[in-house]
Amino acid sequence: MKHRVWKAGLLMVALTGIAGSTVFAAAGTGTTSQKPAVASASPPAAPAAPEHKELFFPEFWDAFHNPTPWLSMGMDHRFRSIWADNIDRLNDKDRQHQYEFQRYRTRWWTKWTLNDDISFNTRLTWEFRTWDEPPRKPQDVDFDEALFDWFNVRWQNVGGLPLTAVIGRQDLILGSGWLVLDGTPLDGSRTIFTDAARFTYMMEEQKTKIELVYVDQASESDRWLKPISDEDRALAKADERGAIVYLTNNSVEKTQLEGFFIYKNDNPVDVAFTEDPALPAAWSQKAEIFTFGGAIAGSVGENWKYRAEGAIQTGTKTGNVGAANGVEQDLEAYGALTNLTYSFKDSLNNSVHIGYEYASGDDPGTSDNEQFDLLWAEWPRWSELFIYTYTYETSIAESTNLHRANIGHAFDLNKQWRIETDYHALWADENTGTVLPVVQTSDDHKFRGHLFTCWAKYKFSPQLYGHLLGEYFTPGNYYEKSNNDDAFWLRFNVEYVF
Repeated sequence: MKHRVWKAGLLMVALTGIAGSTVFAAAGTGTTSQKPAVASASPPAAPAAPEHKELFFPEFWDAFHNPTPWLSMGMDHRFRSIWADNIDRLNDKDRQHQYEFQRYRTRWWTKWTLNDDISFNTRLTWEFRTWDEPPRKPQDVDFDEALFDWFNVRWQNVGGLPLTAVIGRQDLILGSGWLVLDGTPLDGSRTIFTDAARFTYMMEEQKTKIELVYVDQASESDRWLKPISDEDRALAKADERGAIVYLTNNSVEKTQLEGFFIYKNDNPVDVAFTEDPALPAAWSQKAEIFTFGGAIAGSVGENWKYRAEGAIQTGTKTGNVGAANGVEQDLEAYGALTNLTYSFKDSLNNSVHIGYEYASGDDPGTSDNEQFDLLWAEWPRWSELFIYTYTYETSIAESTNLHRANIGHAFDLNKQWRIETDYHALWADENTGTVLPVVQTSDDHKFRGHLFTCWAKYKFSPQLYGHLLGEYFTPGNYYEKSNNDDAFWLRFNVEYVF
């Protein structure tokens, strides 16, 4: 049955692609390069469908989008097919080393306008999978659960002030997403929501935005809103509470300055609440983390763009490796992220970039914990493959204890295709060891290895787009011989916005 399902999905994609190409050719529209996100005046109420012409049943979809003056709706669907090898154990002799599966995600969102300033916003998300590999996964269709990943009230001009409040379940992204983007790292990219109260105050004359956020995020998927066909999924590694102050200033020409304070309190959960093996007990740690940081971003001339950000962390955190396992330690950690891009401004939209990232690792020779915590940002920011190499070292996507040097190139092959290639040289900061002994790392060597990634992004139209992604990782001497085989990641992706 699983083969019929994903093959039917591919057939649907092919037919939609043919229709999309026809519409694209008739419209003569071109692809614009994706620009870095710019901080908006206030958080969005709900996803907005791009301007487009419906491929099928336009009268129906027009009525669906705006059935009444006070209700608007939208939908999107994403299909992915993934093949990967050795991504988590780096051992091609392990019988679980191959992955082959498909993902089908559909989302339906609504915006209920109560008055000019207040709206109620929801989004219902359902993703199911079909598995072929590895053997430990169900070799059938995994229908999973459906849940609301948006369920919030948005209130603009609170008290007649330039203040916007968003209360409830929402996508919370601050800055570049380095430390705040994904509140549900254990469900992959199905959702990224955070249960939070976010207040955004605009000081127009000072060109300054102040954001205050309170977070109350549960590990269990059913704490606030019970999913449909609840599967007792774990969405986060701990029950998390926190507070954020984030300032953004644009008073200096072509420059954006950011400063932030982030408090995060993690409370371990009893993993018995879920049958989901995605939450090993070793991943759930007690922590109280105070993060102070800032960023600067801007442009120089017509061709150069840059961004640099850094943070220091203090507080306490329970260790989970070796002699420190279960011991509460003082936290003293550091992180930095930089990027410099040169755009050629030519007909192919060529650009090159270099970058460096640092996330301190825990020195096993001290009584303190020096490992930088990524807070609410354990997501595949620069690699879909490499996050899985951390599965047994820390946890999936907890890509810390790291030095990363990066160089990349991007260009438009034509109006539809954009190609993006990157090389990453990777080192560990410390020889800390691993949380689970499935993977063995060196006591003295620190070179993690070479990573190559290539995206081929295709845009049929503003509402129909997709990509092909290939990644190749060759491990270095940081990994012992038992876990030192090359890893691969291939993905086909197509998305349609109704």
